[in-house]
Amino acid sequence: MQKRFTVEGMSCAACSSSVERVVSRIEGVTAAQVNLLAKSLLCEFDPELVSDEMIIKAVERAGFKAFEAGSAAPEQKSAAPKPDTDGTKAMTLRLVLSIGFLLLLMYVSMGHMAGLPLPHFLHGTAHAVSFAFIQFLLALPVVFLNRKFYSSGFKALFRRAPNMDSLVAIGSAAAMLYGIIAIFFIGNALGEGDLQTVSAYSSNLYFESAAMILTLVTVGKLFEERAKGKTGSAISKLMDLSPKTATVLRDGKELKVSIDSVVVGDVLIIRPGDRIPVDGVVVEGSATIDASAMTGESMPLQKSAGDSVLSASISVNGYIQLRAVKVGNDTTLAQMIALVENAGASKAPIARLADKVSGVFVPIVISISLVTGILWMIFGAKFDFALSLAISVLVISCPCALGLATPVAITVGIGKMASNGVLIKSAEALETLHAIDTVVMDKTGTLTRGKPVVTDIVPLGVSDDELLKLAASLEHGSAHPLAAAIVEQAKDYELFETADFESVSGKGVSATVDGAKIFAGNSLYMQEIGVSIQAAQEEANALSASGKTVMFIARNGTLIGYIAVADVVKPHSADAVAALRSAGKRVIMLTGDSRLTAEAIKNELGLDEVIAEVLPADKEGLITRLKNEGRKVAMVGDGINDSPALAAADVGIAVGGGTDIAIEAADVVLMKDDLRAVPYSIDFSKKTMRNIKQNLFWAFFYNSIGIPVAAGVLYPFWQITLSPMIAAAAMSFSSVFVVTNALRLYRK
Repeated sequence: MQKRFTVEGMSCAACSSSVERVVSRIEGVTAAQVNLLAKSLLCEFDPELVSDEMIIKAVERAGFKAFEAGSAAPEQKSAAPKPDTDGTKAMTLRLVLSIGFLLLLMYVSMGHMAGLPLPHFLHGTAHAVSFAFIQFLLALPVVFLNRKFYSSGFKALFRRAPNMDSLVAIGSAAAMLYGIIAIFFIGNALGEGDLQTVSAYSSNLYFESAAMILTLVTVGKLFEERAKGKTGSAISKLMDLSPKTATVLRDGKELKVSIDSVVVGDVLIIRPGDRIPVDGVVVEGSATIDASAMTGESMPLQKSAGDSVLSASISVNGYIQLRAVKVGNDTTLAQMIALVENAGASKAPIARLADKVSGVFVPIVISISLVTGILWMIFGAKFDFALSLAISVLVISCPCALGLATPVAITVGIGKMASNGVLIKSAEALETLHAIDTVVMDKTGTLTRGKPVVTDIVPLGVSDDELLKLAASLEHGSAHPLAAAIVEQAKDYELFETADFESVSGKGVSATVDGAKIFAGNSLYMQEIGVSIQAAQEEANALSASGKTVMFIARNGTLIGYIAVADVVKPHSADAVAALRSAGKRVIMLTGDSRLTAEAIKNELGLDEVIAEVLPADKEGLITRLKNEGRKVAMVGDGINDSPALAAADVGIAVGGGTDIAIEAADVVLMKDDLRAVPYSIDFSKKTMRNIKQNLFWAFFYNSIGIPVAAGVLYPFWQITLSPMIAAAAMSFSSVFVVTNALRLYRK
């Protein structure tokens, strides 16, 4: 069983690692994946061994709040719900007030250095206690406003699962504590007349550092939250597509009801401008339907009785009655949202290194900070200097940058692709896509339309219209797919009455049409009934060589023309193949059709290779063989017989309009029936992976350089150190940089 939970209180990668760790330890839980951006836990477990309560309690033991996704948080179920203190509005107010007090604090502590006027009672060593105590009072509101860092950080520290808040809390608390101790030393020194000690402590109080650390980290958090909010825009936009009400026809009356009360079989009334709330089939009327939000298809399509319509589509004009086929969580829209959410929660293989590092990062940083302070004092440095470097180590390290490097790029990438009609089911599929070097495509329904259409009408002694009308009138009584193609071609004609219809299996048909005996069939059938096809033999053979099926038409024993029928390629198949080949991919077509037909399509599309006359059961074996040759294989298909091959491929890609089984077996689903989405998917996967690598490089580079510098390794050579304030600014910038870099994918 798979279930999603909302987890509150997570602030960094160490938090998410802690949640995953405690939940994974529950007996019966087979997988636990946390999405830090969505604040969610996707858990796979045996319901006979594990209950929701067990998972929620495990998360609470890790220091966080959890509840089933889609339900309200326990504290939000009361009549007066609490405000969201983690929201950007509350954080913005907190930041504005913090900056106000910080500016006053900076004026008091450093204004005299710039020649700014200060009150008399803050001047000179005689007033050093007042000078220090005023700074303490101005720092207290900043500490109070940002107390969340302390409550979260110290709780995590006491549970032996420290996070980024722990680093901020320890660093700022140490600066505050040092300042308070300094006040006592100043007061004691004044009493003893030790003005040198008074001057030393009053110039190194660190109250402004404590306030600056908290304020700058909050600045970074605010930008980070706003940026992370954009990463979830794809899901929120999808959710906004679902209307809250529907007009249902019940007992002959139109009723406006909540969408939750619509059931399968209900008939819905759809008027111009309405957004369709369910997947359904038109039972009456016709309308122009815009499905661009779901499929990415820019042109609206005309829908009439018998046509299927997807949820979230918009009726541009016209009136239809729609029978609900899929409702609620079964609709295409709901499945899209679930796929995007699950993909965002999953982890790409490239993320595993960052996860391992994040799990031990904070304890290592705390250890480095302690060692830094102790070593500097052993080497003879003053306590305040050693403390300053220890605090800088704590606040410059950034587990957020490390933890966000991969998931934020994956979430943006998957969301961007979803908005273009490409659904990625997992982060692993997104990563694998970029390495694909061989693309195998099914023919029927994938590269081709999947049903035969008339391609050539060649009359001999009659007009085109007459030949088509006679053939369609004759074939109207046949159930053969080729006959259906001819009848469809003549749908705008008024057909003749027929009599004495006869069918010869595998050869042709005959009937009396408009008073004449009409025959239609292959060359063997014409030979049997004594009709010469010599006049058309050469041209007909050329059509056959191009993969088309030729049907000869005779009237009263004389050939009057022939009609060619074929399963033609889709309009954009050639563009898709050309794009893949230009990107260096090998494109192979897999089909059960004859070698002749396959070679014709190969020449038309410019394929690298065709494998023809393949039984459905053998498709999976061919994919496996290609993989055994060392190739990274993507399989593109749409039918039930493609599902084993889709599952066997490194990446299975199901084409929009395909069967549910094929879509279930695939890793990637193309919502629109356009193969150009295949090269687009591979290309965007490359861009996403490049973005992830940039983020990981920055996160590792930043921490590997920043922490040693903060620890003072450059001081013995060039007297270079980082104050806690500069370290806090650098830490905030690193997280913002990683998130904003990922957001660049939206512009790709």
